[in-house]
Amino acid sequence: MSDHVKLFIPGPVEVRREILEAQAQWMIGHRGKAAEALFARIQTKLRQVFFTRSRVYLSTSSGTGLWEAAARNCVSDDSEGGVLATVCGAFSERWAEVFERNGKATTWLRVAEGEPITPELVRDALLARRNAPGRKPFEAIAIVHNETSCGLTNPLAEIVAVVRELSPDTLILVDAVSSLGGIKVDFDGLGLDVLLTSSQKCLGLPPGLSFAAVSDRALEKARHVRNRGYYFDFVELEKFLLKNHTPATPAISLMFALDKQLDDILTEGLEARFARHRRMAEITRAWARRQFDLFPRAGYESDTVTCVKNTRNMDVGALNRFLENRGMHISDGYGSLKGRTFRIAHMADMTEHDITALLGAIDEFLAEA
Repeated sequence: MSDHVKLFIPGPVEVRREILEAQAQWMIGHRGKAAEALFARIQTKLRQVFFTRSRVYLSTSSGTGLWEAAARNCVSDDSEGGVLATVCGAFSERWAEVFERNGKATTWLRVAEGEPITPELVRDALLARRNAPGRKPFEAIAIVHNETSCGLTNPLAEIVAVVRELSPDTLILVDAVSSLGGIKVDFDGLGLDVLLTSSQKCLGLPPGLSFAAVSDRALEKARHVRNRGYYFDFVELEKFLLKNHTPATPAISLMFALDKQLDDILTEGLEARFARHRRMAEITRAWARRQFDLFPRAGYESDTVTCVKNTRNMDVGALNRFLENRGMHISDGYGSLKGRTFRIAHMADMTEHDITALLGAIDEFLAEA
């Protein structure tokens, strides 16, 4: 077995050695001038990746922490408006539960796994709320752009257009944990209010950091919401961001790696990066159609992770044991899809050569089975 198993899983992803080594710089004080300069460099580059002139908050947490932030800052505790939580898989379901566990009035708009949240469904939900006697508009809508559990990308731009038309005061909260940096999400162009992601997916970093672009109106909303907590309080994050700091001690070593990786991402070019992810996805989907089938509805497949329907009833564990002897590892299906599907991530710094090598190895396994 190889001493290095390359990860083709949707997080934590494969991280290049140069990025791992960037973490090994001498430690600096998080309130000193060097840390301020590091934060400022990162902030400038993050805004380019998020396609925004607005702020991008940095959190030493997983993306789940910023789910909490969106819930605590953008939906009032005592409001009859609450949040419309769109659910199409395991992770969007979990975000809906986060709203509920934070005491927010939560309306679920749910479809079967592998089915997209369509603008028509959102239109119906918004019209139903508008026509309900005595009900206030939703304060927010929560959308998982790229549902990692079933390899599906929701039609974000079309959904946003419906919200803007029918409920313009509703804040638009978007989880782009497994898409930002691999699929273009234009924060300013779409007019989003919160756009969050994590370090260990398309950005190609170790886990431990998460990021959120936040609009002026979302920040203003937060100022009028009670019980925001402290660690994920947008108002507190803003106060420190203006001084190139974070409220609490950040993961400085990861910030060194982030600084390096953002340079490399921008050197590659964002449009080139998106095109590379699209090509890897096309290769993987074409292979999956030949050997198995795809799980999500046609036309909504993700460019960062392919969810393959296990039509051969293949033993995914046995496949991974075979692959690990060749220095590779893929992901089983998630939750209720375990065994019924398997997932191949093609995100971050993966190349077409990496993908074709993996698919060739799986073909070898199938030939021997």
